[in-house]
Amino acid sequence: MHIIDSHFHWWPRSVFDKLCKRGDFPKSRVNQRGGYDYMRRTESGQHLNSWAEWFDLDKQFEYMDSLGHRVDVVCSIGPFSVSFSDMPVEEGRDYALMWNEEMSAAQKKYPGRLWASAAVPLQDTRVAIEVVDDAVNRLGLMGVNLPGSVGEDARIDAERLMPFYAHCEKLRLPLFLHPTDVIFQDMLDGYDGALHLSLGRVIEVSVAAMRLILSGTMERHPDLKIVLSHTGGALPYQAGRMDKNSKAAKLPRPVTDYMKRMFTDTVSPHAEGMQFAVDYFGIDRVMYGTDYPCWDPAACLKLLEDVRLTDADKQKLFYDNARRILGLKDPVLAQVAKREPALV
Repeated sequence: MHIIDSHFHWWPRSVFDKLCKRGDFPKSRVNQRGGYDYMRRTESGQHLNSWAEWFDLDKQFEYMDSLGHRVDVVCSIGPFSVSFSDMPVEEGRDYALMWNEEMSAAQKKYPGRLWASAAVPLQDTRVAIEVVDDAVNRLGLMGVNLPGSVGEDARIDAERLMPFYAHCEKLRLPLFLHPTDVIFQDMLDGYDGALHLSLGRVIEVSVAAMRLILSGTMERHPDLKIVLSHTGGALPYQAGRMDKNSKAAKLPRPVTDYMKRMFTDTVSPHAEGMQFAVDYFGIDRVMYGTDYPCWDPAACLKLLEDVRLTDADKQKLFYDNARRILGLKDPVLAQVAKREPALV
């Protein structure tokens, strides 16, 4: 089977090594697991931790090959995407450019097997648009990472960001909306991070998506592509409540109309959750994704065996939807080759 993993993480060590040399917060330090601890501020209770599997792309592909399928990947940043908005704008821009250069190099190393999305500093809208243009036009990246919150100015529905969303819509770029470790990590502290990791990130991505809806951003930009991580957070399962209690926003349509314009992935260690995402959003709006290395793709594939999917559904879920929704292009040299069918 030919698969595209739409929710895959590879992080370049060069960015974290540079952060280790930074004197002030945010900064990083090497940890005992072959990765880094990222610390936003001194009083933060739960720091973002990584381990060795995040940083070796060759070994990541070796593992993908061991699954018995041809697995192509789409690199997104995940919770670290907020870091580029955590620091002064010029420095955030430089770190984003550094990240995007690394992603572009990975695309060139693995043409037709890896696509990558851009880091963007969102504390300054003009700079954000400039970085997006550089990532797309010079480096050939295919999308943009949207953290669930934006540094100290946490709301992603801030009026000043509306030109940024309009620009991404014009370029038809998918925005990968992923929770961070900012808004809810202190409120949900304790239990060695278990409460925040299990619930906080689900809440944050849900709140962020609702902000884009209630602010009218989705109404004003009907072609904006929002890719919700983690099967849509809590929103699909509370859709009726979202409609019932959101009338004060005075939107021209029910909230669920805008929710169903979004896209999502299969990142839920729960076959019933995956099934509900397919049933709620529709098979044309759900893409196979594993959150690797946070989750084992073998476990995801096993759970998907319990989801009711026809062969045509599998073709869409595992391959066709990602190509269409994310606008993935074959590299020039690969366009003459016959593409392997997704289902054998």
